[in-house]
Amino acid sequence: MAQLAAPVHVITTVHDGQPYGMTATAVSSVTDTPPRLLVCINRTAQSHARLISSGVLAVNTIAADDQDLAGVFAGAGGIKDMTERFSRGRWEALETGAPILSHALAAFDCRIVEIISQASHDIMICDVVALKASNSVRPLLYFDRRFVPLNV
Repeated sequence: MAQLAAPVHVITTVHDGQPYGMTATAVSSVTDTPPRLLVCINRTAQSHARLISSGVLAVNTIAADDQDLAGVFAGAGGIKDMTERFSRGRWEALETGAPILSHALAAFDCRIVEIISQASHDIMICDVVALKASNSVRPLLYFDRRFVPLNV
């Protein structure tokens, strides 16, 4: 799986007023009408239970300039404290209240409509209820177990 290049996303939610987030690459479009994404999350992930409980999430597509932020949300440096993670970057909310990275390439604000268990992961089918996009065109990819900026 390390040889499958993928865009990098920070998946966020809010549960009992507390933001939670993690870095993920297993995200894909399902349909455009209605706008729907799938997000695959390992059930052992720190944010997994909060995502399920809240029923909402945001998919923040990360720009190449935010490689450090992607690392923090992936647990680089052992940062597990969510308050410390969210002290990085500028955050706002759209419709669901899930944290939206202000300068993400794209931020999809979603409601989880279905959960499918598959091996070690849950596949969350999500309806996009709001979207914010930026003008940046330099995405961050994950390939061969490392972050790779894409220069277009």
